Amino acid sequence: MCFYNEDVLVLHAAHAAVKSFTKICLRYTPRMTTRRTDLEAIAPLADPVRRRLYELVVGADAPVDRDAAAAAAGIGRANAAFHLDRLAEAGLLDVEFARRSGRSGPGAGRPAKFYRRPEREISVSLPQRQYELAAELLAEGVERRPEAAAGVLDAARRRGAALGEGSPAGDRDEALLAVLDGEGYEPVTTDDGVVRLRNCPFDALVDDHRELTCSMNLALLTGLADAVGQTQLHPVADPRDGFCCVALVRR
Repeated sequence: MCFYNEDVLVLHAAHAAVKSFTKICLRYTPRMTTRRTDLEAIAPLADPVRRRLYELVVGADAPVDRDAAAAAAGIGRANAAFHLDRLAEAGLLDVEFARRSGRSGPGAGRPAKFYRRPEREISVSLPQRQYELAAELLAEGVERRPEAAAGVLDAARRRGAALGEGSPAGDRDEALLAVLDGEGYEPVTTDDGVVRLRNCPFDALVDDHRELTCSMNLALLTGLADAVGQTQLHPVADPRDGFCCVALVRR
């Protein structure tokens, strides 16, 4: 490990799979500064009203304005605006302005303030861990030894099956959706009956390791659906903008 300057950290990591050294350059922020910033960012969620508004906005299919947020949370508009702005200042929500009517030009009225899920990703671990780095190293090692991918996919199917075996009783489609929701996929059923996943738990790996990550994800969800049993929902690869690469279609 060697520091070229305060901002850039160069790590030399040995990949057993490839029996060679790989140089990895990462943007580096002093550990305590990063931890403090992320902790400060999530601090507003300690307030139950703000947490309810946050969950409402990030769970919505489209940006939410102050009126809709206030009505859904059962609070006054001014109160909702105050809390929404505090969430936006902390980076927990993004803001955009738009006219509700869709019109523009004179007479269209002032643009309203809308809130939506942020582009920024916040991760807090105490004490600080580097699981994302470990995942990057493992993914790169597997990609350099293609024959290792089969073992990853088998492990993913088995892990999915283990999740499915713990699914709740009752309707099997609902049980599958409950597990997906519990694992952070945020499933939503579209008008055509397809279940799309608004969040990918492995998104941090997708840009640099898309094929491996999406194949692993599909294997995981296939194992899950098979173990839940008697579900009409079948995982397929169907990447769409704004959604996970896997969708669940009805048989």
